[in-house]
Amino acid sequence: MFASLPPLSINTEHGDTMKSAEAVSSPPVKPLLDEPRVTAAIDTGYNTEYSYLYSVSCLSEDQVWTCGDNETMKLLNLQSKLLTSIQTKSGNEPEDIAVTRDGDLVYTDYHDNTINLIKNKQIQTVITLQGWRPLRVCCTAGNDLLVTMDSDDETQSKVVRYSGSTQKQSIQFDDQGRPLYSSDYNTKYLSENKNLDICVTDYTASAVVVVNQSGKLRFRYTGHPSNTWQSFKPRGITTDSQSHILTADSHNDRIHILDQDGQFLRYIHCGLEFPHGLCVDIRDNLFVAEYVTAKVKKIQYL
Repeated sequence: MFASLPPLSINTEHGDTMKSAEAVSSPPVKPLLDEPRVTAAIDTGYNTEYSYLYSVSCLSEDQVWTCGDNETMKLLNLQSKLLTSIQTKSGNEPEDIAVTRDGDLVYTDYHDNTINLIKNKQIQTVITLQGWRPLRVCCTAGNDLLVTMDSDDETQSKVVRYSGSTQKQSIQFDDQGRPLYSSDYNTKYLSENKNLDICVTDYTASAVVVVNQSGKLRFRYTGHPSNTWQSFKPRGITTDSQSHILTADSHNDRIHILDQDGQFLRYIHCGLEFPHGLCVDIRDNLFVAEYVTAKVKKIQYL
């Protein structure tokens, strides 16, 4: 049913396929549902006056970590019960959160230039940046951290890979030396796909920028051309066991689903209101953090 779609707004630059990506075993194929459905709605309690919900990260199928524009990070279950709350060490609001493979929580603090690990409710600052400010964070299959960051003067942006506190990789320019990401402060969420591609939403550029494991540009997705009258402003991003890329289009209250090569597959609507942060659990349930309502909606789409 997707073969009849028109050509899409994707600029592709083919690089060498990473052998390590080829070695990733293929999971059982799960078709997309004709009618995705909301199976739970979690009230996070962030929707007080001038307070909004930013991010969600799955701890399990029925427990999620959340953060908004105050200093408290909350662990909630599907019934909206608060299980744990932890305040940032600095008292600043966290910029983003991610759950590690060990079930610990990582958060970025844009205001004091740190990346922090919470283990057994104890906060440890693992990275302090100089000249750069951390934005969004994700944990990779290899248990590294990927972090988007802007320079202090907001003239440069890059993605950095860390193993523990050690920087392993910096991704900033394409093969022609042009910046991969827009330079001004914006919500550059990111996710690692099953083929080890690194997928970044660039809100200012109205694009999803995907590079391979070595940092070579694979493609940019700028929205479906049949909707040129609607602006594409991606925020949260996540990937699933089928190597789908899912990104929140907050201006149009929907989720775009792409394949691993950037081909548009379908939208998810489900009555979403200003979708922001995204995550997927081990059973490919999608969790969507709604910025204004401060609800997290659990959606079955496979």
